[in-house]
Amino acid sequence: MIGRARAGPAGATLPAMIWIGTSGYNYPEWKGTFYPPDLAAARMLPYYAARFGTVEINYTFYRLPTEAIVGKWAAAVPPHFRFTLKAPKRITHDRRLRECGDLLQAFCGAAGTLGPQLAVLLFQLGPSFKCDLPLFDRFLDDLPVGARAAFEYRHASWLSDEVYERLRRRNLTLCIADTEKQSTPLEATADYGYFRLRDEGYTPDAIERWAEVIAGQQAGWKDTYVYFKHEEAGKGPAFAMQLDAALRARGLPTATAGAPDASAPG
Repeated sequence: MIGRARAGPAGATLPAMIWIGTSGYNYPEWKGTFYPPDLAAARMLPYYAARFGTVEINYTFYRLPTEAIVGKWAAAVPPHFRFTLKAPKRITHDRRLRECGDLLQAFCGAAGTLGPQLAVLLFQLGPSFKCDLPLFDRFLDDLPVGARAAFEYRHASWLSDEVYERLRRRNLTLCIADTEKQSTPLEATADYGYFRLRDEGYTPDAIERWAEVIAGQQAGWKDTYVYFKHEEAGKGPAFAMQLDAALRARGLPTATAGAPDASAPG
């Protein structure tokens, strides 16, 4: 089993925490389903953060973040809220991990200003990007030691023991991605877990099955991050709330426990 529970005062064991949210939050099409119809865009993040404990930021995939932008996000949420930042496509898709040390350092530097509010750095590789172990080794050499990062591999050649072992040596996690077409193998490579649940048609039974999967990993993970897909119907927040309820019904701690009901008027 990878990792161990956190130690509290006098050696007491603190339970693992499960952080549930969505991929992005700034979606006008969610008005009327998740957001109140008249909610201003500037109020979306505070409204979201009052209901969920984490968000996966997609903005950083398209634009390299600056410390000023990251600081603005942090100022809009409670201190316990956590951000996952998706690595810029200039790193993962344009340069395909090659000769991107300067970009990687700039990205990690800006992300690092979040301090304890930084959850994970997500590196999503393109579906045509085949495994290249020497290249991956060079990339990992440039990744700051101690960084929490999740790797989402969309080409099957990356799903191998050689890759998993490299992730374990650095305590980096394999992103468990579930789509309508395929699912990543459930392979623990770090003392924290990362799920991207991308299907737009999860049934209550499917949410319960994912709750069982996530619950089964908690003995070995200090933290677990789960993000549902953005789609126009606003199902992501509803799925997140359903999963939160299913995990709490199993006696597991979630970062959204005790938050206001997202269906309540804002």
